[in-house]
Amino acid sequence: MAKILRVRAPQDEKEEKQVRKLAGSRHGPADWMLHARIVARSWDGERVEAIAKELHCDPQTVRRRIHRFDAEGLEGLGDRPKPGRPRRLTAEDDSRLIALVHQAPAGRLVTQRDGTMVARDEEGPAQWSLNALAQAAKEAGIAVKRSQIRTILLREGVRWRHTHSWGTAHDKDFVSKERRSSATTLSQEKARRPSAPTNSDR
Repeated sequence: MAKILRVRAPQDEKEEKQVRKLAGSRHGPADWMLHARIVARSWDGERVEAIAKELHCDPQTVRRRIHRFDAEGLEGLGDRPKPGRPRRLTAEDDSRLIALVHQAPAGRLVTQRDGTMVARDEEGPAQWSLNALAQAAKEAGIAVKRSQIRTILLREGVRWRHTHSWGTAHDKDFVSKERRSSATTLSQEKARRPSAPTNSDR
């Protein structure tokens, strides 16, 4: 007769409380919640096939998660990072990225008190792009990929690119152009011909 697979008993009350709290949660990493539910149901005496049916997953997944929890405890509830998979960022990483966007890029000209305009790094970017943000984040010690930055900024509603023109009303050297005549007016002037002589003098 095949041995019934069950997860090990909780090491202490704290471990059981944490697992059951995560199992009953509706907010959190989906993989952690699913695996916590597998462990909690196994503690409650449910068999592998029944757990798989209730949680809509494969029985082999249930067996693998039970063995993983037996070996690693709470840490075994999470998935191991896959090769090439972006690292899960913390809330602190998100905040640092957002703060970075609100800073002037190293190559942007900043007006000083004496009226001169100086850039911190003349070779640096004058405005933020995803590539420039990824490089700046790397220099700040934030391990993040370009695609992750885009996802975070879109989620938080933060704009990282701005449209600039060569001259705007805020520039001290800006001179507005005089209004040109419309094309219709020009065409009418070109089409106008001298009037033909009349017979009134005859």
